[in-house]
Amino acid sequence: MEAVEELPIAEATARRSIWLELKDAIKGTEADYTQISLKKAIFLLAVPMILELVMESTFAVVDIYFVGKLGPSAVATVGLTETYLFLLYSIAMGLSMAITAIIARRIGEKKKEDAGTAAVQAIFLALLASVPFTVGGIFFARELLALMGADSWSLEHGYRYTQWMLGGNAVIVMLFVVNAVFRGAGDAAIAMRVLWVANAINIVLDPVLIFGWGPFPAFGVEGAAIATNIGRGVGVAIQLWALFRVGKHIRIALSQLYVETKTMLHILRTSLGGIGQMIVAMTAWIFLMRILADIGSEAVAASTTVIRIMMFTMMPAWGLSNAAATLVGQNLGANNPERAESSVWTIGFYNMLFLVCVSAVYFFCNEFLMTIFTDDPTVIAIGAEWIRILSYSYFVYGWWMVSVQAFNGAGDTRTPTWINVIFFWMIQIPLSYLLAVQFGWQHSGVFWGVFISETSVGIFTLMLFKRGKWKTVQV
Repeated sequence: MEAVEELPIAEATARRSIWLELKDAIKGTEADYTQISLKKAIFLLAVPMILELVMESTFAVVDIYFVGKLGPSAVATVGLTETYLFLLYSIAMGLSMAITAIIARRIGEKKKEDAGTAAVQAIFLALLASVPFTVGGIFFARELLALMGADSWSLEHGYRYTQWMLGGNAVIVMLFVVNAVFRGAGDAAIAMRVLWVANAINIVLDPVLIFGWGPFPAFGVEGAAIATNIGRGVGVAIQLWALFRVGKHIRIALSQLYVETKTMLHILRTSLGGIGQMIVAMTAWIFLMRILADIGSEAVAASTTVIRIMMFTMMPAWGLSNAAATLVGQNLGANNPERAESSVWTIGFYNMLFLVCVSAVYFFCNEFLMTIFTDDPTVIAIGAEWIRILSYSYFVYGWWMVSVQAFNGAGDTRTPTWINVIFFWMIQIPLSYLLAVQFGWQHSGVFWGVFISETSVGIFTLMLFKRGKWKTVQV
């Protein structure tokens, strides 16, 4: 009888424990992730990182939903502008990889003051990196769209979207870099809350400024860019306040606001591999978009919509992968490489299970997913085909994402860069062109080229991770 009574008590205690840990994960905690149980560390880091990126991807989906109401040319304008933003993202994400690795390592070594100094220098680098994109966006928006094969509507009406997005790019870079500081330090909950606020503002302002609700004029596709700049600008303001006032694992003092060339150069050197890694992947996408632009604006619009759907469904997986980067960096800093490796295998397994479920949804519901965003039958058919092709290999992507982030979290950003050069530039681009243009497969050739190259790169990256050389990298 006593055993029967103890069972409900034990279950209630377990539920309370999970609820308390969930509250800690969302609120933020001062736990030492190199000392607490591995499963708890993964939970505390992964929950806010997943929620952070889910919110980011929710905005991307909502954004394209409203822009899609303006027609395929408006969606194509967004897609073509994003080809240039991808270059910006390459720099921002490369810096983010480096700063996450460096901050995580300093926190693992218990050197919080050095972590703060590195954070300040990363912010200075982020602002410097944004300047060329600002100038190009403000003064050469039409020319940049024309270079990517934009149609007449985009050149006449859509260029203002490009001006706003590239002209205000500093807020995008800052969001990437400062949130990378928080994630590396273990303050993932702060990074999550910042994006919640920034993207909630975006989502509210999007329809208001696009369609002219209430007293506001209808800006069309330009309104989406204005909303993004306002929302992310508020997010950056919150980031800086948190970095100076409320960080649990890292906090900056006014006395640290100076340029330290040695630290800045160290971050820059460490980030070169990450920047190269992302530039290779992003420029590969630019070439693919250029091929699709020659096929037609419907192909570009469909691909732009599919990318947003991918972002929405894959962001939880990226959140888990980011947790792996933090755990690898901090545990290597604490001289515990075995725990670092264990965290990767554990998170990789969770990631694979999640993406297998996503694959099932993609396979059975691809047309339905496209109809949420457009009623153009051609766009629906093209997008549904790509979603179905993606469903065949998502289980590989789960392991690829985590193993890449393990390299980056360890500070070994060069290995993924060379992998990307081989598989994206030397395989993906030529193969996609061959299938799409030479074999006449049109957009289908691009999609199958992406499938073959990215499935191959996932398997190869995991094989290199198993060799374990990343454990000896110094940052």
